[in-house]
Amino acid sequence: MRFSRNATGTLFVGGAMALTLGALAYPGMLGLDKVSTAQDRVIANTQWGPLTEQDRDFVVKVRAAGLWEYPLGQIGLQKGSSKGVKTASAHLVDGHAALDASCRKIAPMLNVTLPNLASPQQQGFVKQLQGESGKQFDTDFANILRMTHGSIFNTIAKIRSTTKNSLVRALADQANDTVLDHITVMEKTGLVDFDQTIFQQTTPPKLPNSDLTPPPPAAGQPEIVLTPPPTATSTPLDLSGAAGGGTAPGPGPSGG
Repeated sequence: MRFSRNATGTLFVGGAMALTLGALAYPGMLGLDKVSTAQDRVIANTQWGPLTEQDRDFVVKVRAAGLWEYPLGQIGLQKGSSKGVKTASAHLVDGHAALDASCRKIAPMLNVTLPNLASPQQQGFVKQLQGESGKQFDTDFANILRMTHGSIFNTIAKIRSTTKNSLVRALADQANDTVLDHITVMEKTGLVDFDQTIFQQTTPPKLPNSDLTPPPPAAGQPEIVLTPPPTATSTPLDLSGAAGGGTAPGPGPSGG
């Protein structure tokens, strides 16, 4: 199965793999004059363990993912023409509502500023799929989301294996479960072109940071909340037992 010429041009221009969690944090808002190239540089010492630049960016990126995948799940529930796509759409809404709640819980604890909008490229994916219907929508939906989730899977593993911050570890655990679930439901649609998807996943073209970075929230703008569905099975992190950096609060069950 191949993408249409039109869809392929829109889908892969600039590289979708940088997309799902391609947002950057806002160092100016965090009291930093410039961003170090060393992502393992400690930018804060917290009671949950040291926070590095890549830890901070990970929290922002998880938030950014929900800001485009959650509404895309809502669109898929309305426009999906197959049972598999509708099921996958429900998993997107459920999983990202819980992940978003976790991000909004730990961000103020770690002094991390969260975006209220996805990046321009992420918004472009939503706009593209809003203009499609039928089999084309189903096919592009499954391939875009399988590709982006496949890319971030490795990023989550790196964060989980290297971070010394217990809150970030807990978020990585939850993100790992959710992303794996989303990869699985996309594959179950039967629409994924693995050759095309894996090629684009592993060889993304370069894009300017302006395309990959969600805009900072406007001053005084209320924080957007991704509302869990009535039948939610995923739950956000339980931080009631959070203490020092040695013990991470575990995530609740994740149905993604």
